[in-house]
Amino acid sequence: MEKSAVIISPVDMAERKALGIRSGDTVRVWQKIVEKGKTRRQAFEGLVLAVKHGSEAGGTFTVRKVSSGVGVEKIFPLYSPMIDSVEVVKSARVRRAKLYFIRDKASREVKRQMRRSRTLEPKASAVEEDEAVETDEAVAAAE
Repeated sequence: MEKSAVIISPVDMAERKALGIRSGDTVRVWQKIVEKGKTRRQAFEGLVLAVKHGSEAGGTFTVRKVSSGVGVEKIFPLYSPMIDSVEVVKSARVRRAKLYFIRDKASREVKRQMRRSRTLEPKASAVEEDEAVETDEAVAAAE
């Protein structure tokens, strides 16, 4: 009898397990997106906030990026067939397993910038200065 290999998943599980994604890493996740019968690849690059359930069958990792000033988070299953590949772009040493405080840190920074921009008073524009001169001349002519 010949024994044939049974393919359970189209994903190379050994390769994904060997990635060793950790929180604090910057990763580029290439997703397969199906639109109108065509398949294309799209990259999602960001900071790994959390890795849950390690390299088990149900393992997931959360990636956060800022797109057009808005924070976007996605949770990817580690062994999903919709993920084409995962590249670790940069590794950073962090002191926490879950970096959820990054969400609050980003919002605090935005609030700080908004406060800074509100305190600066804009100078009177040239049009407003011209109007002020005209009203002063009108008052002087009336006297």
